[in-house]
Amino acid sequence: MKIVMLARFNQRVFRSLVCSLVFSLLVFSQTNFGQTPTPSPLTAPNPKPASKGKMPVIVIPGLLGSELVNKETDETVWFDLARSKTDDLRLPISANLAANRDNLVPRDILRNIKYLRFLPETEIYERAATSLEVPGDYKESKWDAPSETGYQDTYYVFPYDWRRDNVENAQLLIRRIDELKAKLKRPNLKFNIIAHSMGGLIARYAAMYGDADLPAGERRIVPTWAGASRINKIFLVGTPNEGSISSLDALINGYAIGPKGVNIPFIMNLTRFDMFTIPALFQLLPHGGTIRAFDENLKPLRVDIYDVATWEKYGWTAYTDPDFAKQFTAAEQSQARGYFRVVLNRTRRFHQALDASAGARGAVQIYLLGSDCKPTFDAMVIYRNEKRDSWRTLFRADDFKRADGTKVTGKDLENLLYTKGDGTVTQRSFLTSTLPGAKIRNGNYRTALSVRDVSFTCEIHNRLLSNAEVQNKLFADLISE
Repeated sequence: MKIVMLARFNQRVFRSLVCSLVFSLLVFSQTNFGQTPTPSPLTAPNPKPASKGKMPVIVIPGLLGSELVNKETDETVWFDLARSKTDDLRLPISANLAANRDNLVPRDILRNIKYLRFLPETEIYERAATSLEVPGDYKESKWDAPSETGYQDTYYVFPYDWRRDNVENAQLLIRRIDELKAKLKRPNLKFNIIAHSMGGLIARYAAMYGDADLPAGERRIVPTWAGASRINKIFLVGTPNEGSISSLDALINGYAIGPKGVNIPFIMNLTRFDMFTIPALFQLLPHGGTIRAFDENLKPLRVDIYDVATWEKYGWTAYTDPDFAKQFTAAEQSQARGYFRVVLNRTRRFHQALDASAGARGAVQIYLLGSDCKPTFDAMVIYRNEKRDSWRTLFRADDFKRADGTKVTGKDLENLLYTKGDGTVTQRSFLTSTLPGAKIRNGNYRTALSVRDVSFTCEIHNRLLSNAEVQNKLFADLISE
C-alpha cells in the first residue's frame, strides 16, 4: 500500500515539476497564444491626461485569447497547462454547426496565466486593456452592469468562444452592443474597437453585416455596413485579413503549447483531432486565390483549399488518420466527412463575405497596425514520398528529396517560403495586398481595404498590443476626430 501511495505521490511531483518548468519557459519565451508584457511609456510617471468625453472602446482578443470554463462546474479548461479530466477543447461534430456545443463558455479575456501557487503570473491581454487607463483615463466597465458614471471614457472587453464560427461571434458582438446601448439608454451610441489577430475578422464582419448570417446557397454577398450604426472605428492589430498558412499547418499537425512548439507530456497540446472540431481555425485558412503552394521542383502548384477532395488527396484530413477511430465515437465518425464539407463551404463563404468590400469605400473607419520586420512563413511545398506511397506537405525550410533522389536543401527554400510579417501574419495578408481590387494607398502600401491609416512597427505577433509604439498610436488615433 505504501509503495502504491509513494508511486502516485512521485507521479504528482513529477507532473508538477514538468508543469513548473514548462510554465517558466512560457513566461520567458515567445508563444503564439497571447501577449507578453513590455515596458510602456503610457504608464510613465505624470503622463499628460487625455480629454474627457471620449467614445467607449471594445477590446477583442484573438484566437485562444479568452478563458473557457465549464458552465456547470466552473472549472477553468482554457487556459490550464494540464488537460481537464472531464472536459476537453473539442466541440461535437455534425453537419449542423450551430448545434455542435458543449459545456464550455467564455468568462473573460485571458489576462493572466497562473497554474501553481508558487509560480509567477505571465501577462496576456491585461496590459493591452489597462494601457487605455493611463494616460487615456478610460475605466473598465462591465456589459451586464455598465458604469453609473456615464458611458464615456470607458472600455469593455469582449471574451468569446474562439473555437466557434466567427460569424456567430460577430453576431454575438452586435447583440452585446445593442443590449448595452439599451441599458445606457443611448440608442445612437457608437464604439471604437481594438481587435487583435482573429478578433479583427470578427470586428470586420460585424461592421460589414451587423447581426446577419451568411446568405444561403451561392447568392452574391454584398456588404450592408449594418454595423456602422454601432461602430465608429476599428483598429486591426496584426489581423490575418487574407488568412494564414499556419492555420493549415495546425490543422494537419496540431499545435504544441510548449516553447517553440515543443510537445511536452501532461501539457494541453492541441492535436489535429482537437483542431478538426474548431470551425474558427478553418476560417483562418488562406483565402481563395491567395494560397502559395509549390511542387517538388519548386514550381507553383494550384490548390483548391475549399475542396474536400484536395484535403483527402494530400492526406490533410483528420478522419483519414488511422487513429481517428480511437479519438471519436462511431456516430461522430459517420458524420465526420459531412461535417467537414459544411465547415469548408462555410469557410469559403466567410472569406467571400470579408473580401466583398475589396476596393470599395466602407462606412466604418479602419486603421491597420502591424509589423513587417520578422521572417514569416508564407507558403508550403507538397511532394510525393514514393517509399511510403503518400504525399508530404512541408511547412518549414527543411531538406527533402525529390522523387528522382535529388536533394532540396532548407537553404533553397528559405527565400521561397518566408516573407515579411510579424512572425505569424504576413504583411501581404495583413494588408490584403494580393486580393482583387488591391490598390496603392497612403502612397506606400498596396491594400484592398479602404483604410484611414496604416502603421508598422517592429514586433512579433504576440506582443503587438503590448508594444509601446502600437499603444501610443492607438491612443492618438482613438482621441482624434
